[in-house]
Amino acid sequence: MFICNHCPYVKAVRERIVRDCRELLGHGIRSVAIMSNDPTDYPEDSFANMKRVADDLDFPFPYLLDEGQAVARAYGAVCTPDFFGYDAALGLQYRGRLDASRRETAPPDARRELFEAMVQVASTGRGPVQQVPSIGCSIKWRA
Repeated sequence: MFICNHCPYVKAVRERIVRDCRELLGHGIRSVAIMSNDPTDYPEDSFANMKRVADDLDFPFPYLLDEGQAVARAYGAVCTPDFFGYDAALGLQYRGRLDASRRETAPPDARRELFEAMVQVASTGRGPVQQVPSIGCSIKWRA
């Protein structure tokens, strides 16, 4: 997943991301978060703040800095949050949203779209046919 610290869309789902990633570990699914924004204009996205957020929320996954933004470009990431789900052979099976949250957290009973998709991928090797794209803040590219 591509996330950052300053984006209100990410802030609305951080706790749900942690919850789902913890639960996905029980299905043998690991996660990684990548921060690709240029922190020059967004100091809340600095590496020091990344470490603080990861510690405060007890991230059960690595939170990596894509300082040169090459990783985001290689994946075709466009926003935060942006989720990519792969099968065991590293084939892309899911490119969608976490749930119906936007700038505000969706209701507690919102369908856990990413979680359900990844459990499906783990059990069948294939992602769902219907996938709703993620929405969020654009990645802050260097000039």
